[in-house]
Amino acid sequence: MGDQSLPKSGLLRKPWQYRVVYERGRRLRGRNFSLIFLAGEASESRLGISIHGEKLAVRRNRIKRVIREFFRQNKEFIAQPSDVIFAVRAGFTPDSPLEVQQAVNGLLAGRGVRPEYFPLRIKEPGCEEFS
Repeated sequence: MGDQSLPKSGLLRKPWQYRVVYERGRRLRGRNFSLIFLAGEASESRLGISIHGEKLAVRRNRIKRVIREFFRQNKEFIAQPSDVIFAVRAGFTPDSPLEVQQAVNGLLAGRGVRPEYFPLRIKEPGCEEFS
């Protein structure tokens, strides 16, 4: 079993990093969250999380933990190294990384996303790589 951690280099940490992705990135808007991505800016994929409308820090932190765990487990869902921001709206409170994965799959499938436009792969339940 390889390294199971998400290193700090795998996260967007500075405000200017978020600003660059927000200004130059592409967006997919869903009901509960948006995915904003900017391909090719780093040597590895990096994650940013922005929570809107959740007043309690305990809930915000829980949402961030679940999304980070999804990203750590499913880094291969990004076809090429990209910066990806999950902009979460009020009301989206996933309880597990699987719920985040299902929401991402639903967002991508519902948009008919082509890989050259948005470098995320849709995983189907039941595939070996899905587990």
